Amino acid sequence: MIVIGLVLIYLAISKEFEPLVLIPIGFGILIGNIPFKDAGLPISIYEEGSVLNILYQGISKGVYPSLIFLGIGSMIDFSSLIANPKLMLIGAAAQFGIFGAYALALLLGFEPNQAGAIGIIGAADGSTAIFLSSQLAPKLIGAVAISAFTYMALVPIIQPPIMRMLTTKKERLIRMKPPRAVSQTEKIIFSIMGLLLTCFLVPSGLPLLGMLFFGNILRESGVTRRLADTARGPLIDIISILLGLSVGASMQAPQILTWNSLKIFGLGAVSFIVATAAGVIFVKIFNLFLKKENKINPLIGNAGVSAVPHPAQTSQLIGQQYDSTNHLLMHAMGPNVAGIIGSAVAAGILLGFLG
Repeated sequence: MIVIGLVLIYLAISKEFEPLVLIPIGFGILIGNIPFKDAGLPISIYEEGSVLNILYQGISKGVYPSLIFLGIGSMIDFSSLIANPKLMLIGAAAQFGIFGAYALALLLGFEPNQAGAIGIIGAADGSTAIFLSSQLAPKLIGAVAISAFTYMALVPIIQPPIMRMLTTKKERLIRMKPPRAVSQTEKIIFSIMGLLLTCFLVPSGLPLLGMLFFGNILRESGVTRRLADTARGPLIDIISILLGLSVGASMQAPQILTWNSLKIFGLGAVSFIVATAAGVIFVKIFNLFLKKENKINPLIGNAGVSAVPHPAQTSQLIGQQYDSTNHLLMHAMGPNVAGIIGSAVAAGILLGFLG
């Protein structure tokens, strides 16, 4: 496990793979796997009353992921989604990977609650994965977290081949209408209505969705700039440190070096690939019912995976390889932020049924 921790630190520093997450997790692994003789002092992360155990309560109780969502909400601009609401459907389609991996995990012998925690990896949202696994399968937190964050970092590598394989050259050249300007009032209403609609339907998603939309109204209200700056700056940085370190320290050899961990990593890959493919295929099918001037470039279908902003940036990169004047980033941000909402709703559904 110490070697694994060192590898994560190396990848974060040398390859810049999610360094803000992998360095705390990697160093946490080193801390959590240092052997020591029991001298009567509470030291281990699993010993009640120890410093590490107190920090770990933020994960086991779901505090850190919820605060991360507060910071994410204060960063997100929902303008692209509000301007073109049908992009929400792409974000919803990408969640198919979650439920596909859930079914496959059941076939491989995992218990339903464990399968739910594993399936959420397909959202490629580390905070959501940690939150759900902490509620449904606490013993799997380490394996689920490292799988989710790894695939988040690999978005620019995994997604492009799938996007190219499932689209034609003609489809990649589709130009979408520039999104209309969205007013401040629309953004505020969206935050309030988004909270009410999603949480009335899936109340078990309230810890994540409530904080997401709260953070967004701090951003969009125009009168709480200091609070929004704190949420998306110092607060999210502090929570990221505590979350990563705590997750890493919990990843001790007996829990991680098992066949189940390898299965989880494999299922995470399947979930992520299916989610990407489902988003692209949905756009292709949806285009059959749209007028020519309203068609959607299927290269933004991958952005339903919620690892903001990497999937949207990947859509832009691949699109410009075929037409350097075709700018897809603003369009791709629509399903990208919809994916965040969709993954939190999916987590709430799984928690409601399996919790």
